[in-house]
Amino acid sequence: MENLKEQLVKSITDIFKRTFNTDISSHELTFNETPKNFVGDLTLVVFPLLKYTRLNPEASAQTIGKELAQLEFVKDFNVVKGFLNLVISDDYWKDYFIAAYQNPNFGKGKTKKTKILIEYSSPNTNKPLHLGHIRNNVLGYAVAGVLKAAGYQVNTCNLVNDRGIHICKSMLAWQKSKDMPTPESAGLKGDKLVGHFYVEFEKLLQSQTQPLLKAAIQQDFSSFQQADKKLIEASVFKYLQAEDNKKEDLLDTLKTHVRNATPIMQEARAMLQEWEAGDEDTIALWKKMNQWVYDGFAVTYNSLGVNFDKIYYESNTYLLGKDIVNEGLEKGILFKKEDGSVWIDLTDEGLDQKLLLRSDGTSVYITQDLGTADLRYKDFAMDRTIYVVGNEQEYHFKVLQLVLKKLGRPYADGIHHFSYGMVDLPSGKMKSREGTVVDADDLISDMIQTAQESSEELGKTDDFSSEEAQNLYKTLGLGALKFFLLRVDPKKRIMFNPAESIDLHGYTGPFVQYSYARIQSIYRRFLKENHDLIIQDIQDIQTIEKELILKIAQYPTVIELAALDLNPAKLIDYTYELAKLYNKFYSEVSIFNESQEVTHKRVALSVLCGRIIKDGFNTLGIEVPERM
Repeated sequence: MENLKEQLVKSITDIFKRTFNTDISSHELTFNETPKNFVGDLTLVVFPLLKYTRLNPEASAQTIGKELAQLEFVKDFNVVKGFLNLVISDDYWKDYFIAAYQNPNFGKGKTKKTKILIEYSSPNTNKPLHLGHIRNNVLGYAVAGVLKAAGYQVNTCNLVNDRGIHICKSMLAWQKSKDMPTPESAGLKGDKLVGHFYVEFEKLLQSQTQPLLKAAIQQDFSSFQQADKKLIEASVFKYLQAEDNKKEDLLDTLKTHVRNATPIMQEARAMLQEWEAGDEDTIALWKKMNQWVYDGFAVTYNSLGVNFDKIYYESNTYLLGKDIVNEGLEKGILFKKEDGSVWIDLTDEGLDQKLLLRSDGTSVYITQDLGTADLRYKDFAMDRTIYVVGNEQEYHFKVLQLVLKKLGRPYADGIHHFSYGMVDLPSGKMKSREGTVVDADDLISDMIQTAQESSEELGKTDDFSSEEAQNLYKTLGLGALKFFLLRVDPKKRIMFNPAESIDLHGYTGPFVQYSYARIQSIYRRFLKENHDLIIQDIQDIQTIEKELILKIAQYPTVIELAALDLNPAKLIDYTYELAKLYNKFYSEVSIFNESQEVTHKRVALSVLCGRIIKDGFNTLGIEVPERM
């Protein structure tokens, strides 16, 4: 079924070739829904086209409108300043509605050759998933969904940060504990147990940092090793000599240097070196604690309803990254400093020098990202790679892309950092090492519980079995959570409000889900009284019916735009607006106390709205209930 805009674009480009002797691109044509206070269905913005018509806005719009009025489906037109409002014939909307109803793939884009790989989740194995991870997973799954719906060839992957100094911190704190518990003995999910010891390490670190920081400020450096003393002395000198307005930043820098010089941090770095050297005991402990975390992650991913085509592990890619660093050294793209660390100079690109390998030979995040990028291209030969990572990593991905470009990697230009804003709480920013995070499992459980309380209060499950009710609570709770996280432009920070997200009457997932359930109830009633739903010919359409058909007709375009902009919020907005308009339709017209032709038409219109809501929500990873 050809899109109305596609037909108009073809006609308008032909008009410009024939009338103005010029070729125009489809990208230069902007169509909007005609505002309610004007006559029309679709509006062409004429201003960008004046450079070709060489006429004033009204004359340009009149010329184009007269030509378009000769088309069978354009009933009339009117011009308001530089806007051409087109009135599309009712016969066109009748045929469009019937074709859309009969098309099981309505809304889906044409198959495209572009291969896209989306990396999302990317957790560390030193803590359980939290609210920030939930937004990442929900966004990653939704972006993959809209791209698939638009016709792209999409694969998803997860890169697990399973090695590095942060992992060693949890391992070391566990070793220092009295009983060295297991998930079974502690009665905890494995990821929560390991996360507990990450917080315990921070407590140990703080207990060592404070006295050393106090001594350093008093210029007593006797407790520091020689390798750290010079750096800390210089940092203290800058701090003591600085003006008051600069002291806070310099104190933070000094704290970092002192933290790195504490005995426990030195132990953690030594453990990382032992791991990279292949020490058997260190590797055995690492494997054991990581498996605890993987088992915990699997439970959370299953609860959240997300999955991946492939999972990569940094422990398998960091050596590949080291090989790439050596390649960069050989090509003169990278350089070594006197201490043996490896860097790249990006000052000519407006950045600075970036560390790629530490002086002790251990790798940093970007080292394994280089190796992973090469491995994934071998696996998927993707045209584009989309990294779903928070906006605090924007600098990191600029550097990654520049390094890969300088190395001549064919996939470098296709790298895109899908940068999204953090999730805040009323109590402030979350910090994993301080244990001030909203645990993902706890949040999911709380959302399901909130949905249960709301549903029972409204009597929505009085005739449900226990299993049906629990499934509904989960559908509503997770739907509310995902809808709330997706409804905001991904680039914006978000303040999560569980109570607001579950409201059945607001801009929420449960409102849309309830609208879908209402439609299914109507369809079940219809099937009790009729064998088949037949819609072959429509005599007329009322204003509210036409409004609904126009909204339905926007669905394919919304899918394309959501994919083009990598913005699932566009689809969230659309499903909500469609549900809201359907409820208006439901309140204004009778569905069953009408002639057979009218009843069939309105039930079919209802079913098509329900199908689009379900398809749109499923694209985003949100389920809908068949009844509630």
